[in-house]
Amino acid sequence: MATQRHRQAGVGDPCTVVALPYHADPAHYFRHVCGEPGAVLLDSGRPTAARGRYDIVSAWPVETLEPAAGESGASFLGRLRRSVQALGPARLEGQHDLPFVGGLIGYLAYDFGRRLEDRLSASPPSGDATGTADARFGVYDWALISDHTLHTTLVLFHPRCPESKRRRIVATLNRATPPPVRHLPPVEHPQPVGHIEPSAPERTARHFQLTSPFAPDMPRAAYRQAIARVHQYIQAGDCYQVNFAQRFQAGYRGDPWAAYVALRAACPTPFAGYVSLGGDDAILSLSPERFLRLNDRQIEARPIKGTRPRGATLQADEREARTLQESTKDRAENLMIVDLLRNDIGRVARIGTVRVPELFSLESYPNVHHLVSSVTAELAQGLDAFDLLAASFPGGSITGAPKLRAMQIIDELEHHARSVYCGSLLYIDVRGQMDSSIMIRSLLARDGRIHCWGGGGIVMDSHWESEYQESLDKVKVLMRTLEAL
Repeated sequence: MATQRHRQAGVGDPCTVVALPYHADPAHYFRHVCGEPGAVLLDSGRPTAARGRYDIVSAWPVETLEPAAGESGASFLGRLRRSVQALGPARLEGQHDLPFVGGLIGYLAYDFGRRLEDRLSASPPSGDATGTADARFGVYDWALISDHTLHTTLVLFHPRCPESKRRRIVATLNRATPPPVRHLPPVEHPQPVGHIEPSAPERTARHFQLTSPFAPDMPRAAYRQAIARVHQYIQAGDCYQVNFAQRFQAGYRGDPWAAYVALRAACPTPFAGYVSLGGDDAILSLSPERFLRLNDRQIEARPIKGTRPRGATLQADEREARTLQESTKDRAENLMIVDLLRNDIGRVARIGTVRVPELFSLESYPNVHHLVSSVTAELAQGLDAFDLLAASFPGGSITGAPKLRAMQIIDELEHHARSVYCGSLLYIDVRGQMDSSIMIRSLLARDGRIHCWGGGGIVMDSHWESEYQESLDKVKVLMRTLEAL
């Protein structure tokens, strides 16, 4: 085990960095902490996914923050800002350029947007049956970071992290033997059985099993009626595009981490992640979409809009990709969201710096092809990552245009609360660096039920049958993988 200190210009005391053997699969290390308080994994999907570079693992936060009842979004973001400031500055010494040196890791649920916009109802009309907080962040004074470009795995400790905690963390991550697997007995009835507590003294890796297949909350006829209503709003000039989604649910028992491992193997993506919510509750995200990145005051967003399923043969697959790239409808959808993001980001960008360096690029994943664009800018002086979030959340690619009216229509027509779906999984470190996903292709495991959502952008040219099928295409690999366990 090698210990070293790395240098980077900046304020604060230097971080301590401990080198561990490199592993491309984050499960090698995360399995040792996945059941601990505040366990979180930001997963780049390597070695299969192409875009991601870093994995970030942590647990045992110094502090955990959730919005209070009735607290505004601005107030909560202010508390987050003060928590990062209280942890204190830190710097790196040496050659490595790590993305995180201590700070916040957590999520904003889609419905956190209601706390930022008082023209929306305080809660979704359908309510949130999951009971999940609108946001949850830990303040972390350490992180294990794997760099898949340099093939390094380093444990970084913020200067405020106590020496006793450092030794315990390194010893925990260095455990060579994986935890034993305790299998569950066969399912004997279709109802969820609640939590199955881990054995003392340490949580063991356990099997995951659905107690019922996934089923949609919305009948096809209701879906068709909702799309017709969106078309009416577009014809009336209320909006140009609405992202409409439906939810699927199943019962489960066992360990969501085992489910995540299976999902990651079936559908690796560059902005994936796992967030333990305690017990057998967790967020499992297999997102391909970056929301916002802030690095040295440079902003980047990478909206996805436009989808086709992968083909069963090479020829069919190439045909689907070509059809997507040539689709006037999909390109128009993508351009609407690019314009929306230019507007959102422009509210906090230095004047004249907003750019669109990439438009209608093709990205392919195990289940679908996507059209992806990028929007970049420089953050205005005096502003920070929290200001950027306040100006831009939730992401335009999962609301529609114009954003506020689209969100109001979503409230009216969707039969369920979105909860964490279409929210954001993110970190903000003490230097002000941020990266974030949009939590599409994401599942929430809570209280013996696992929830999964699929949706897409509805425009005037949309046909309800193809949109319904697209909502299935996006998530069927996730549902089928869990149903096969």
